[in-house]
Amino acid sequence: MPDGRDAITVKILSGIGLADAQAWDACAGPGNPFLSHAFLLALEESGSATGKTGWQPSHLAAYDAAGRMVGAVPAYLKNHSYGEYVFDHAWANAYERAGGSYYPKLQVAVPFTPVPGPRLLVAPGGGEMVAAALIDALEQVAKRYGVSSAHVTFPEEADWERLGEAGWLQRTGVQYHWENRGYASFDAFLDTLNSRKRKAIRKERREVADSSVRLHTLTGDALMPEHWDAFHTFYMETADRKWGGGYLNRRFFDLLGRTMADRVVLVMCEDGGEWVAGALNLLGADTLYGRNWGSDGRYRFLHFEACYYRALDFAIERGLKRVEAGAQGEHKIQRGYLPVPTYSAHWVADPGFRRALDRHLAEERAAVAAEIEALAGMSPYRQEGGAASAG
Repeated sequence: MPDGRDAITVKILSGIGLADAQAWDACAGPGNPFLSHAFLLALEESGSATGKTGWQPSHLAAYDAAGRMVGAVPAYLKNHSYGEYVFDHAWANAYERAGGSYYPKLQVAVPFTPVPGPRLLVAPGGGEMVAAALIDALEQVAKRYGVSSAHVTFPEEADWERLGEAGWLQRTGVQYHWENRGYASFDAFLDTLNSRKRKAIRKERREVADSSVRLHTLTGDALMPEHWDAFHTFYMETADRKWGGGYLNRRFFDLLGRTMADRVVLVMCEDGGEWVAGALNLLGADTLYGRNWGSDGRYRFLHFEACYYRALDFAIERGLKRVEAGAQGEHKIQRGYLPVPTYSAHWVADPGFRRALDRHLAEERAAVAAEIEALAGMSPYRQEGGAASAG
């Protein structure tokens, strides 16, 4: 029976600039700054996410019979697996050893941004019909392009469930997030930790406070080109050490400051009139998202202060519900950031390859669940009634 999807037309956009900004943002919603038209446009206009860097924009835009945009998907054709943070290099190697061509692939993601959020972007009132049409369109686009696979990385759980119900393979991972339990101050948060962890954090903060470094939390009109110059230098030095090169160029940060300054929270560290480190966060409706860090490497505990503690200060002051510190780093747990699951979903064209991945992912999901349970046992929060309490 007809389900109404035939009334929806889906187009492929070769650049985010082809989408009406207001209509795109209505689909994306106000909660997550990385899905905004301005953020995706900054990635493309700066040259950070383009065909030349292996991220060919292939966004989907869904329109109803009246021509109104009712849904969207940020999507890219890719010829590599860098900048995604859900690692499938082993999949690519295995498929190519078996004689297949893993690349190009279709990637639904925010480039270089391992931040959970909606991926099936549906305008208010669009409902499940539009979400289903977007999933259908992703599969049809993958088939039309003849790609080996399509991947939706860091979707919210609801989108992950929708994709799983549509037959996509499901994968899980781990990140570390901090929940605000209505703390009136940073000390109120510390009071919920066990004594040893509380003393350790106070010691770290005191050492930074007693040093010659001064930290500045900048947003909006306080952001100046000199801050972006310094931060980009730190970002590139850190990226060179970790990955051999950064994904984001200087022009990207300029565009970010120009078009999204009110959603940028940049913690800059200064010593003797010189910038020595910086931490970039973006502000959502109820969440502060920690993104990039860089420094000259001279200062003990400065990374923890700039990236974690100042983020908590800001969140508590603004009454935000959450700080997301991203992937990697069990050291985040002792600072109040607890493990949470992340999600990805995968459509695979080759039936044999799909069956092999399905078996692998079932085992991997069980291992990730066990890992999260074990990590949660490392919680720094005081035990009340035999269970960790976060407030």
